[in-house]
Amino acid sequence: MPLIMKKLNILLAEDDEMIEKITSFYLRRIGHEVDVAKNGNEAIDMFKNRKYDLILMDIQMPEMDGLQAVKEIRKIEEHYRKIGHTTIIAITTNPNKEECIEAGVDGYAQKPFSFEEFNALFYHFNLV
Repeated sequence: MPLIMKKLNILLAEDDEMIEKITSFYLRRIGHEVDVAKNGNEAIDMFKNRKYDLILMDIQMPEMDGLQAVKEIRKIEEHYRKIGHTTIIAITTNPNKEECIEAGVDGYAQKPFSFEEFNALFYHFNLV
């Protein structure tokens, strides 16, 4: 049963079509708006044009990987201080916690992830 949460604007950066479809379907089903980026470059472009409450960032993507994209997003936030801090959760098969934290990631979910794990992260980051 889905949790009752406030409606979030979520950017899902994921190049695996199956994971993207399942994740975006679940997030939309529980009431969130979801934009999808297929690589880090797309994620940065989308971030520049819209305010997101949450970014779910795959770490291993073509063109620009997720950690590099996170670093760029954090630079944008720093340069335009009025943007504020966006919660970014890395989604990856092999999380390197130190690398993620160094890049500016707030948390991570290991693939294959459960939606209960996402729900716990939503609560942890006060996104409910």
